[in-house]
Amino acid sequence: MPEKVLQLEKLRNIGIMAHIDAGKTTTTERILFYSGKKHAMGNVDDGNTTTDWMVQERERGITITSASISFDWKGHHFNLIDTPGHVDFTIEVERSLRVLDGAIAVFDASAGVEPQSETVWRQASKYKVPRIAFMNKMDKIGADFDMAVKSMIDKLGAKPLVIQYPIGSESSFEGVVDIINMKAIRWVDELGTKMEYSEVPPNLLDRVEELRDELMNQLADIDDEILQMYLDGETIPVEKIKAVIRKGTIETKFFPVLCGSSFRNKGVQPLIDAAMDYLPSPLDLPPVSGKDLDGNDVVRFPSPDEPFTALAFKILSDPYVGKLTYLRIYSGVLEKGSYVYNSTKRTKERISRLLQMFADKREDLDYAGPGDIVACIGLRVTTTGHTLCDEAHPIVLESLDVPDPVISIAVEPQSKDDEQKLKDALARLMDEDPTFRVSVDQESGETILAGMGELHLEIIIDRLLREFNVKTQIGKPQVAYRETISVPVDAEGKYIRQSGGRGQYGHVRIKFEPLERGKGFVFENKIVGGIIPKEYIPAVEEGVKEALSSGSLGGYPVVDIKASLYDGSYHEVDSSEIAFKIAGSLATKEALAKGKPKLMEPIMELEITTPTEYMGDVVADLNSKRAQITGFDTRGNARIIKALVPLGELFGYATVLRSLSQGRAVYTMKFSHYAEVPQNFVDKIIKVK
Repeated sequence: MPEKVLQLEKLRNIGIMAHIDAGKTTTTERILFYSGKKHAMGNVDDGNTTTDWMVQERERGITITSASISFDWKGHHFNLIDTPGHVDFTIEVERSLRVLDGAIAVFDASAGVEPQSETVWRQASKYKVPRIAFMNKMDKIGADFDMAVKSMIDKLGAKPLVIQYPIGSESSFEGVVDIINMKAIRWVDELGTKMEYSEVPPNLLDRVEELRDELMNQLADIDDEILQMYLDGETIPVEKIKAVIRKGTIETKFFPVLCGSSFRNKGVQPLIDAAMDYLPSPLDLPPVSGKDLDGNDVVRFPSPDEPFTALAFKILSDPYVGKLTYLRIYSGVLEKGSYVYNSTKRTKERISRLLQMFADKREDLDYAGPGDIVACIGLRVTTTGHTLCDEAHPIVLESLDVPDPVISIAVEPQSKDDEQKLKDALARLMDEDPTFRVSVDQESGETILAGMGELHLEIIIDRLLREFNVKTQIGKPQVAYRETISVPVDAEGKYIRQSGGRGQYGHVRIKFEPLERGKGFVFENKIVGGIIPKEYIPAVEEGVKEALSSGSLGGYPVVDIKASLYDGSYHEVDSSEIAFKIAGSLATKEALAKGKPKLMEPIMELEITTPTEYMGDVVADLNSKRAQITGFDTRGNARIIKALVPLGELFGYATVLRSLSQGRAVYTMKFSHYAEVPQNFVDKIIKVK
């Protein structure tokens, strides 16, 4: 077996995650520079970073797509994914965390935990991903290490384990104290390549000793040996301390906290050391679990001798090699030219080429083993969330949670020649991004693009023009409204058609009831005694589902409803699946009209950071947008306003907020829930449609 496949304990698959503008991409650039993977540092402001390689990323200075890179550090091999911080691209974080073993959470030391850092932290908690925290931008005005650490406790409910303390802050930030070794570290050259170790500065000694006591107490909580040595006043070896920190980090009992300034080239090397020392290798984590084709539980251990198992977590359209499928291999060995089994789709696929990716650059591989993150060419039907495995030992891994889009726009090609090009381009973009959906409006014939926010759709339109050379005309953004019923209702659907020869007969009685918000659609079969033969029941359910795609108020999809099929009748000769499907559909339409339908709208969670002097104007504007203010906070000399606002009121909000605050206020928003539209707005919304 190739040696690389066997070096699992020296492999780290990690992600870098944070709120927008906390410094993830800059930190990644410095990691690549210090590891020798790059010979010059890229800067976000200059648009020359490795992981932000898309034109749109470089122009906007934000990360849009998660980029995968690899590097070596002190005999260890790292696969690192730089994820986006903007909420519109949350699926990029979700799918990266699904396949990573550990993560570095980067925080802005002047802001602490921000809204999107809360979101990505919760995503990481869902997948039980071990994390270390890096308080970045210690050189920034307002940087406050203790506040940032406290915000982890207050806002994330997390247990920080402080292993470094800053020497100075803002313009006087000059280095860090390593609390484990009780040494000060300063970076003495501009590029940050030379480090100088010295004694802890006297003015910090009391605070650092207090933090070391806290550190030891936290370690003693999870390790009896450390507890005994600590009580006996013995010197605890550094290696023992590190081993217990590693154990607690992997079990997510606590999260080591470091600090620095990536932009000023201070603190990055100890951060890579911490990722190497404390984040897990594939061997440190439980084996991956899934189901076989009969639904039985199966596990796969990270070993080259186990059957091949991998998860496809990302699709990318590459202008040079076509469709790239990113895989995380959990067990077994994958060779180029081999056949694999897509257990999600129950079909065979061929791996024509295997690639190690370095952002948008690539290197051919002959094989890859457990723990590897690679891209391959040649897969036709595989898409995000599909499992690839050995056909003789099938397994289906848990897929990804993909949020539903909340905003849509109509799009049409500018010329007839662009029609097919637009269809092909949209199909490729949908392959890449599971949160992007395309549909055709049956009434108008328009092509509708749906996504997670205005920026998400703006990037899609920009890519259509630049990457696929398709010029389009765009309609106004539309909100993804939903409908539901407000009272239980009984409905009957009868479809009888006689026309010489065999007729059609289907007859159903269905009770429809409203469900709690977010429950979706539930179908229950309460037929007893064969009143309707069981082979027709799925057809009834299909008819109901089809009718729910268009409600009686404004033709919006109907959600949060339960349909219980309890009665009906059939004809020995004339009954058929299609007759019962139509009967189910007729009953549903009757119920939607009788069930006192309600219109539901998406409500967004908004957090606005504004200088105090503009707060009154911002709040007044929010009140005019049907906002429900949920809280105020203070961060430095800025005020934080939290509110729940209907998405329909927020189109173009970035421009409004800029003009209210002379460009100084910023905001983030994310989907919160669906809520009923006040009656006086219903007619207006339906009229617009």
